[in-house]
Amino acid sequence: MGVEEKAPDFVRELIQGQRRLGVELRELEPDLFVVQSAHWVCTFDWFDAGQEVHEGVCVADEAPDLIPGTPYRRTGDPEFAKALVARLGAAEIPCGLNDTPHFQWDYGSLVPLQYMDPEATVPVVLLPSVICSDLEESMKVGRLVAETAVELERRVIFVSSCALSHKLERGPELWPSEAMQRMDRRLLDLLCAGQVEELIAWMPTFSRDAVAEMGGRTLCGMVGAMAAMAEAAGAVSGKQYGPYRQSSGTGNATVCVTPAPIP
Repeated sequence: MGVEEKAPDFVRELIQGQRRLGVELRELEPDLFVVQSAHWVCTFDWFDAGQEVHEGVCVADEAPDLIPGTPYRRTGDPEFAKALVARLGAAEIPCGLNDTPHFQWDYGSLVPLQYMDPEATVPVVLLPSVICSDLEESMKVGRLVAETAVELERRVIFVSSCALSHKLERGPELWPSEAMQRMDRRLLDLLCAGQVEELIAWMPTFSRDAVAEMGGRTLCGMVGAMAAMAEAAGAVSGKQYGPYRQSSGTGNATVCVTPAPIP
């Protein structure tokens, strides 16, 4: 998905779904994207990227033939990043601020934004996926993002950038197994139905049995943010943009969850 002109047809359908989602998200006039990427991996601590300006060249180190060097420049939000680090620290979650000007984005952070916000109109704060965190901690971090948004009166969109099932195989055209596709579709159904409690209870099983990317940590960040939103709004619901598609044995789809409309 990194370079649309090189993408196979089935991946282009995912790209178009992200473009349509981006149009609707920008119409909400958000103040910030908080992007948690499965491809920015921290071992121990949650190092939130809070540069004033994010600028550099993104290379997919595992596939430089696909993304050999895409330049980017986007506004950051250091105030939000610092406030989030403070909340993580108060919750005794190991954390720190990544404000080095030499930091370079991973492609999991770059790719969804280049389709959802191609003109780079919305500021960005990045979150990693942390190996030493468990699913419960990852959900808690998603909740703390929501709490920070309320504290600072920011309209924040939480972006979880990862696959669903993720038992990789060589060959971009390969689908997940039928069993994994069923689990992916159940996950999508729960997201779209806004079934927060069922999602929270099922995520450990899904993450294990579907071999979720980064052990399910990245998805759990979204589930935590979704839970906080549901508590504040009373109910949430989701919408899928574009089809469910394969990529090297993994399942992929784009879903947006928002407060449910009033009946």
